Order: sequence, then C-alpha cells, then structure tokens
Amino acid sequence: MSFNKKIWLVFFLFASTVASAQPLKLALLVYGGGGDWYANPTSLKNLAIFCNQQLKTSFDTKEAQVEVGSPELFNYPFVHMTGHGRWTLTDAEAQNLRKYLEAGGFLHIDDNYGLDEYVRPALKKVFPELSLVELPFSHPIYHQKFNFPNGIPKIHEHDNKPPKGFGLIYKGRLVCFYSVETDLGDGWEDPEVHQDNPEKRKQALQMGANIIQYVLMGE
Repeated sequence: MSFNKKIWLVFFLFASTVASAQPLKLALLVYGGGGDWYANPTSLKNLAIFCNQQLKTSFDTKEAQVEVGSPELFNYPFVHMTGHGRWTLTDAEAQNLRKYLEAGGFLHIDDNYGLDEYVRPALKKVFPELSLVELPFSHPIYHQKFNFPNGIPKIHEHDNKPPKGFGLIYKGRLVCFYSVETDLGDGWEDPEVHQDNPEKRKQALQMGANIIQYVLMGE
C-alpha cells in the first residue's frame, strides 16, 4: 500500500471512530462548462447506504458537493463525477485537481452518456504526460469484496457497446477510474428513477462498493 493510501486509510479509520455528528462523506464534483454535474441526485446516498451495510463503513448518507477548484477537495478521499455534457477546466482548476490526485485523492468519473468527448481533453489538461488506459479484468478494483471476473458490469445500454473501465495511473497508482458505456451512477439511484431490474441495480452498487473499498484499502 502506498504512503498516500496509508494517509487516507488512517484518516478514514479516525473519521469512523470520532463523533458520529461528522461522519465521512462521499463527494460529488461540481464542475464548469455547462454539464449537468447534478444528474443523479440519489446515487451517492444509496451507494453510502450500501457501503455502510456491506463494508461496515460509516458514511454520512448526505453527499458533499465540492467544486473542482476548491481547497475543500482535499477533505475527501473519494470524489465522484457524472453528467451528460460539457466539462471544461480553467488552468487553476486543472492544477488543483492534479495536486489533489497527486496527494492521494481519487476521482471516479462515470459517463452518464455524452460526457466522453469532454473527459479525455480535460484529463489531458490535468496530466498532459498521461493517457487513459483500459484496465485489465485482473485489476484489483474488480476483485474487492465483490468479484467481477469480466470487468465492469453493463447497467444501461446506451450505444450497445461493451462496458469499459479506464484508468489514469500516476507513479504506479490508479488516481482516476473512468467508467464508460455502463452508467453505474444510474444504477445507484432510487429504484423508481430508472426502473432497473434488481440484479442490474445490485451489480451497480457492488461495483461502486468495490471502487470505494479499493480507494480506502488499496490493493
């Protein structure tokens, strides 16, 4: 486990044992450009509930919302991003996000359909020297509490393409996980929102829990 992951783990364990009035929160990234960063309003609540049940975490079920250029970003070991449209970064925002990820933070981007063409150039602005790589099915993120031997599960059809999980790897550490053609966040939402069948919704939440466990515990 890397030094930075150990820092986050110590922080998480401490936060889980201090006063329950301020439990650790999952964070939603607020970004500019016109995209609907708020697209899945019930998803992180349900993921927090599921993780508390299955991983014995103590997450607050009310998400935090944090702007990409804010120093508050550094308060959260896990930040989730979603949306359907534009994402643009100022130079200051790109620098802040890079510092956060270099310091041990983790960004999960979930393409809610239409985000892909903006994600790739934005991440290039953050890490010009890095490129997204498709993670092999053997990657530990697919083999935490729940086992996904065929990689990320398919939740929504979209363009009828196979689901893929990409990563940005900085100095040997996965700092960003990018899920495409799956729509995990839709699967995390309240059942009546998208009316996914129970098995698909369970798979989405299990994969989400795997991401959280990977972020907090490492390989």
